[in-house]
Amino acid sequence: MWVTPVQLAQAQASQTPVRVGVIGPFTGPSADFGVPMLNGIRLATDEINGVGGYLGRPIELVVKDDMADPARGRQMAQELLTEKVTAVIGFCNTGVALKALDLFQQGKTPLIVPCATGTAITSTYPAPESYIFRVQGRDALQAPMMVDEIVKRGWDKVAIFADTTGYGEGGYKDVVEALAAKNLKPVHVARFPVGVKDLTAELTAARNAGANVIYSYTVGPENAVIANGKKALGWKVSQVGPWTLSFPFFLDGAKDAAEGALTVQTFVAEPSNERRASFLSGYSRKYQRKPAVPMAAANAYDATYLLMYSFLGIRDGNLSGPAIKDALEGKMKTYYGVVTTYDHPFSASDKDAITRNMLVIGMVKNGAVTFAYPEDAKRSLIVQRKQ
Repeated sequence: MWVTPVQLAQAQASQTPVRVGVIGPFTGPSADFGVPMLNGIRLATDEINGVGGYLGRPIELVVKDDMADPARGRQMAQELLTEKVTAVIGFCNTGVALKALDLFQQGKTPLIVPCATGTAITSTYPAPESYIFRVQGRDALQAPMMVDEIVKRGWDKVAIFADTTGYGEGGYKDVVEALAAKNLKPVHVARFPVGVKDLTAELTAARNAGANVIYSYTVGPENAVIANGKKALGWKVSQVGPWTLSFPFFLDGAKDAAEGALTVQTFVAEPSNERRASFLSGYSRKYQRKPAVPMAAANAYDATYLLMYSFLGIRDGNLSGPAIKDALEGKMKTYYGVVTTYDHPFSASDKDAITRNMLVIGMVKNGAVTFAYPEDAKRSLIVQRKQ
């Protein structure tokens, strides 16, 4: 049978992989949540390729390790763009992401962020022009939700402990703003560099200021330094914070000192519905262990599928950056995800897929994060669409 040049080109194109970039901290101080993010992306990619990929083309991941270093993250982002990936999924650290955003924006290459929560990530560029998308609860959602919880529990004297990274700086501002909305001011503020080993002096000052709750905003072992220091002082006040209180650095580093801590979560690793049970069992089978940071794995898994759903809205095979951006912002097929159900997750005016109704308060119990309220466990069985 004679094959025309056009048919030959189409056949060859159908076998050409769709190259998707992945960037995150897969070694170094933030690997504890970078690796689960990567694993979630790989799990979803394997499933997608198992049913034919995009129009018969397999998805090929091009992985770059930013080691949680902003300068290296920018270099790795440049490498991904030089290698002409179709889109990129990644970034765990807000400061690293902010250092590289302009490269994706100028290159018109869509970036979907599944982990980094800094509010500025999706507000740096005007939404209609922005190529930066996110599948994670941004700090401007997490901070007010936790402040509401603080007020609900009658804690009116808040000490803020925030690191001096881009993440800590942005989170600190969001917490102060959320407190102000409730006519509250922190009674003590401690700012510290990552890597600090002892915060006894700052904890003592917070106690002397009358603090009855500690709001910590940091990404690494420093959360455990706070909890252990508080325990050593015999100071029994609660520690609350964003999703970083679900990381092994805190749970393993603080052990019983972490007990009872409250944290904002998009996903609690309990098989509360069939989709979540399937994801958790699939992850455990593939990697022979549970995800160290379940939220990172689940958000990244869903982000990968949302990118694929945008591809499926482009029937002519032209996976250009502008075409993918338009597809993400358009009326994609509803995706019944692990974290939530995504019904029109993005638009030209909104680049954040997660809204507050999709978040829950988690509590550290016996070294793991569970639902703080039984009703939230029940609510997770119900489809939560964007509000």
